[in-house]
Amino acid sequence: MTEPELVEDFFGVYLLYCTNPKYKGRTYVGYTRDPNRRIMQHNKGIWAGGAHRTNNKGPWKMVVIVHGFPNNISALRFEWAWQNPTKTIRLQHLNLKKIPRKESEFKFKLRILSEMLRVGPWCRLPLIIRWLEPEYREEFPPERIPPQHMSICEGPVKSKNLKSKDINPIPPDEECLLCSAYITDGQTKISCLNPNCQLLCHITCLAEIFLVPGEYVPVEGTCPFCDMKVKWGDLIRKMKGCTYTTEVEECSDEEVQDVAFAEDPSWMQDCNYDL
Repeated sequence: MTEPELVEDFFGVYLLYCTNPKYKGRTYVGYTRDPNRRIMQHNKGIWAGGAHRTNNKGPWKMVVIVHGFPNNISALRFEWAWQNPTKTIRLQHLNLKKIPRKESEFKFKLRILSEMLRVGPWCRLPLIIRWLEPEYREEFPPERIPPQHMSICEGPVKSKNLKSKDINPIPPDEECLLCSAYITDGQTKISCLNPNCQLLCHITCLAEIFLVPGEYVPVEGTCPFCDMKVKWGDLIRKMKGCTYTTEVEECSDEEVQDVAFAEDPSWMQDCNYDL
């Protein structure tokens, strides 16, 4: 059996598939910080913390989960839009409706997902699409392939959610090497992935360098000190205390790259409204 991959600071939105012959084919979209615990709750029923819509209809399988969201608010908005594609303003221009007699509920949910990953604000996030049940995996159509900075992988996952004590505070006299102002809050300090690089700065200062016109959230950029090309999500993952190893540098776009964002920084607020 494949060993579960440990993902830190986990916020995920999942799709369940019902295998009960009486209800086979039904689906359910939900949010979780612990996918293994959540699927057990759904299969045990309401008394164990499961949802009313899945109660007494199992067994359910958690087929696919999307994670890498910056915080629970971002993930919950994604969940709501996936559940209500005709109500969210982000998808109204697509007029998404299930195709009668040609499209199952499961395929319809996957089509909605493929469209969501390609519209703002979600298309700017370094999300990971993880297939937990490989036999249910379906490839995205060529016209609806997710952005290149998103990873598609398969295999089990185990969450490890960070606590505030995992983030080390910094002394108030450290200086941002980009704006020369003092860094007074440990949540705003960011450094390069290169262990030999001296970069230490405010997250907002580096974001301004990485952003290109029309973007709300950086995707990747080049370190202004060592010229190393890095993904923004990996920088924030390191800032929040997640483990970083050189294997992340060597991963291809198809391999797993666990990423996270800061908790609601001011420069990111614009991409979280009106979902």
